[in-house]
Amino acid sequence: MRDADDNRSNTAPTHVAIIMDGNGRWAKARGLPRTAGHKKGVDAVRRTVEAARELGIGTLTIFSFSSENWRRPEEEVSDLMGLLRFYLRSEVAELHRGGVRLRVIGDRSRLSADINRLIDNAEDMTRDNRVMTLVVALSYGSRLEIVQAARRLAEEVAAGRLTPEAIDESALSARLYTADIPDPDLIIRTSGEKRISNFLLWQAAYTELVFVDTLWPDFTKRDLEAAIEEFHRRERRFGATTAGSH
Repeated sequence: MRDADDNRSNTAPTHVAIIMDGNGRWAKARGLPRTAGHKKGVDAVRRTVEAARELGIGTLTIFSFSSENWRRPEEEVSDLMGLLRFYLRSEVAELHRGGVRLRVIGDRSRLSADINRLIDNAEDMTRDNRVMTLVVALSYGSRLEIVQAARRLAEEVAAGRLTPEAIDESALSARLYTADIPDPDLIIRTSGEKRISNFLLWQAAYTELVFVDTLWPDFTKRDLEAAIEEFHRRERRFGATTAGSH
């Protein structure tokens, strides 16, 4: 039995998602502007993508900018968009060389035209890569995603293309941003906060949650490995019970 457990502990989760939190606190603790924390956060993204690829994770999703983040001060939003442009211009070629496919999910209508072009180009360039998929949740809010999926179902019913009886979990899932992406096995949130902040609410129905105290700019491969080790100590029942349990 121990051999089976050992084999399981050596297997990476298929899909790991990360709520990257703590950039602002990292900067404040050092007497630096929040922008400095966001820049160090980009370094942590680079490290984590490489670590996930080395560990054999099939899909890595990072929560980079939420729909609520648009309410932050205009200067901070502008700085974040600048960092996004920098990342899309400087990192995509390296992702491509590493066999990583890039996907962006979220409400892209709020993004500028040049950022949308950079995203389109990056997705097109990496479309056929199969080593790993990097999903960037950008201008993303899970409640809005579910509302939009429900609206699409309603429109299809109104147009006569779908009957109400045909609406089930699969039908709704197929109309989410993540229709072709497996649900996450593990969600990690950094910085010690213990909430999921409107992130993958539908998809995380049976996801294991691991909260770590490390601030995102300090997140390393060892932190990722520790979270995966914690994941493997869990017994995933998916609502069922195991033999002998009550």
